[in-house]
Order: sequence, then structure tokens, then C-alpha cells
Amino acid sequence: MELFLEQLVNGLTVGSVYSLVALGYTMVYGVMRLINFAHGELFMLGSYFGFTLLVSTNIGALGAGWGLIVIVLMAAGAMALLGILVERVAYAPLRESGRLAPVVSALGVSIFLQNAAMLIWGSRYRAYPVWAALDRRWQVGGVHITLMQVIILGVSIVLMLLLYFIIQRTTLGAAIRATAIDQDTARLMGIDVNAIIRFIFIIGPALGAVAGVMVGLYYRQIHFTMGWTYSLKAFTAAIMGGIGNIPGAMVGGMLLGILEMLGAGYISAAWKDVFVFIILIALLILRPTGLLGERVAEKV
Repeated sequence: MELFLEQLVNGLTVGSVYSLVALGYTMVYGVMRLINFAHGELFMLGSYFGFTLLVSTNIGALGAGWGLIVIVLMAAGAMALLGILVERVAYAPLRESGRLAPVVSALGVSIFLQNAAMLIWGSRYRAYPVWAALDRRWQVGGVHITLMQVIILGVSIVLMLLLYFIIQRTTLGAAIRATAIDQDTARLMGIDVNAIIRFIFIIGPALGAVAGVMVGLYYRQIHFTMGWTYSLKAFTAAIMGGIGNIPGAMVGGMLLGILEMLGAGYISAAWKDVFVFIILIALLILRPTGLLGERVAEKV
């Protein structure tokens, strides 16, 4: 039972990261019918940006609380700006050219960003500095819980609920939903579709950057290839919940993290990445629209 609870906590922690990254995929697909394969690299760059701030500035002197807030906000802001740049350079010129060209462009951007990170920070693993104030841990009923696990889970839940509120309860959210249904009709109703697209390319990378910083602080090591690994799992989570379905991406990420950690605990940690492919294949065969259903309206 202790092993189950331990792996459940680990699964919720890593699953919340998958959920944050998966939200970027599902929002872009919901509005633009595009799989943004470069999204994982923005997550990776957010982690590297946070690492650079920690080792090159005196932010740590602010204390663990304020220092973490400043790093997360700066990384999120930097990746939001980069997200806008990627959209304007790689996707905006191809909006009327079918679905294949933007996909190829997204793959090209992903390769470019990954190699850029390798040239800037090197090909070796980079280690996040140890932040003693964040290195606390407790034992509750035989289960070990760390402060970083609490922070990751808490921050992720707050951000996901905030995004859900924006999408479902605000005028901006209504404009996003209308744009996802039919961009031409949304324009006729006075909605600035270009602004909506820019917004989702701000929010998605920003959430990815938050996840990237927390992964760096939690695992302590980052690498320029980590974007591909996490993007694959986040994409699987988005499909699991239902691509284009924001609550589905949240649920899918959590569920994927739990299944992965339970598999690692009860079968083998060496096979945990294989579980992702097995789950993805099973979903595509048995329920291709995801657990909560795909929310993508088609024009008729």
C-alpha cells in the first residue's frame, strides 16, 4: 500500500507537468487544427531560461518564495514572446496553405530550437542549483512528500483552474470558443481572430515555461532533448483526454502520470516510457476521440 501511495504522489506530480504542457497542444489544435510540434521545445527553453536566471543573477537572494515567483514569471514572459515570434514567422504565412505545410514548418521550428539550445548551453546535462529552502520533505503515513511536489501540484492546479475559468466564464473565452468553431463567422461577429491566435500562442508557451522551470527544480537536471520527451507524453495526454478538450488535457495528463509511475513501480522503471506508446496505441485503436471526447467543431 505504501508503494502505491508513493507512486500515486509521484504520478500526480509528473502528471500535472504533462497537463500544463498538454494544454498548449490542445488550445492550438482547438483553434487552428494544428499540432504545434515546436511546443515541447518552448517548454525546454523555459527550463533553460530559468536555469540561466538562477546561475547568472542574484535572484536567490530574494528568498525561495519570491525568487521562485520572479523566475517563473520571467521565464513565462520570455517564452510567451518567443511563442508569438514562432507563430508570426512559422505559422501565420501558412494559414491558407492546407494542413501539411504548417506541420512541416512546426517540425522545422522544433529542430531549429533544439539545436539552438544545444549551441547556446552545450550538449551536456545542466544541473539546477540546489535551493535549500525548497529541499524540504515530510513523511506522512510512510509516504515521502517533498515541498517541490506540493508546489508543482498546487501551482499546476491553480493555473489549470484559472485557464478553465477564462475559457468558460469570460468574454475572451467566448471569443476563443467562437474562433475554434468557425474563424470566418467569428470575424463577421467582430472578433479579432489574429489576436485570439496570438493569445493562445502566449498562454501555451507561458504554461510550458512554468512547467519547465518546475521540472528543472524538481529533477535538478535538464537537457536540450527533454522537449521531445515531454512533448510526446503531453501530446499523448492531450489525445487521452480528447484533443481540443481543455478539461480533457488536464485529466489526461494526470492519468498518464499516474499510470506511468504505477507501471514504473510495479513492473520496471526502465519500461516507463514504453507505457506511453502502449497507451497511445491503445487509445488510437479503442477510443480515438479520447476519454472525454474531442471538442472540435467542423463547418458544414
